[in-house]
Amino acid sequence: MGLQSFERSVERMVDGVFARAFRSQIKPIELGRRLIREMDDHRSVDVRGRTVVPNAFTFYLSARDLEGFADVHDALIRELSEACVEYAADEGYGLMGPVTVELAADEQGKPGRFTVSSRMVEPKAQGALVLPSGERRVLGDVPFRFGRMPENDLVIADPNVSRQHAEIRPIGPSFVIVDLGSTNGTKVNGATVSQHTLRSGDNISIGATTIRFEGP
Repeated sequence: MGLQSFERSVERMVDGVFARAFRSQIKPIELGRRLIREMDDHRSVDVRGRTVVPNAFTFYLSARDLEGFADVHDALIRELSEACVEYAADEGYGLMGPVTVELAADEQGKPGRFTVSSRMVEPKAQGALVLPSGERRVLGDVPFRFGRMPENDLVIADPNVSRQHAEIRPIGPSFVIVDLGSTNGTKVNGATVSQHTLRSGDNISIGATTIRFEGP
């Protein structure tokens, strides 16, 4: 189980760096147990019927306890994250994205006590467009629109391009190009599409302009 692996890892650290540097009133295994309980308490079922659990955790500790973990901070974060991944695998839980664990100061917190917050976080989509000129446009968290009108994110002065021709939308970890009812259509790799999930290397043709999509 993830918690058992975490306990063994902590034992190894206690024999090493923890023996020299551990100064917090909170024992690492207390954080591990609370993390596991947080996953169990906040599990839910997604639209595909999977049981999913939080993948982002923030522990709030007193300033004194946080300072006590300073010398072992990175090792502790790594062990807590791995315990989460292992426990999710053992229990058949799904994770929406990479596990992140943070230790933060609670200015009102008392030594020896801590709280934790958790949430489900989808990975952000990462991508860029390479224009015919070689210029790169990084895609973000909002739609990116193509068309003839000046309010578009990329203005294409081509009579075969509609005023608002198409847009790329971030959906979860992916980008999807959507034709906006254009007169002459939008093509990806030569095929006309109304909607298409982009993959790295895809060529988008709008009018006479071809743009390459780059993804992770």
